[in-house]
Amino acid sequence: MSGAMAGGDDFEARCRESFGRQEIMRTFGAELTVVKPGHAEIEMAFNPALTQQTGYMHAGVAATIADNAGGYAAFTLMPPDSEVLAVEFKINYLAPGTGERLRAVARCVKCGRTLGINEIDVFAVTGDEQQLIAKMQQTVIRVDKKPELPGA
Repeated sequence: MSGAMAGGDDFEARCRESFGRQEIMRTFGAELTVVKPGHAEIEMAFNPALTQQTGYMHAGVAATIADNAGGYAAFTLMPPDSEVLAVEFKINYLAPGTGERLRAVARCVKCGRTLGINEIDVFAVTGDEQQLIAKMQQTVIRVDKKPELPGA
């Protein structure tokens, strides 16, 4: 994409600054690894403290990084005075969360003035191999940035 974008030229810096304020991502040890217009990726190392009773990464962890990746994919396309909140998502789990890392890869399929529709794939990664373990479809809403919110 060239020229002025709705998200502004500083979309990556805004995404990274916002991500840095997310305590849950810090708790998970997650990183925002890729930020491009309409695209975001989040990765995290396998963490035994975040597993369920059989030793697989908890489904809620995969959903959380997918939700965040989708939000940032849409956020890249939103005006600079915006925040993005999830309105709805559906996730299908295809395989257990195992491996060295989890990677959520998000793409904003449609970004309007208010709503964004995102598709997110979550992969279990070991070395150069990755297995698709979950697919999410998400709707996010643009809201005005409110300076009175903590961390805003």
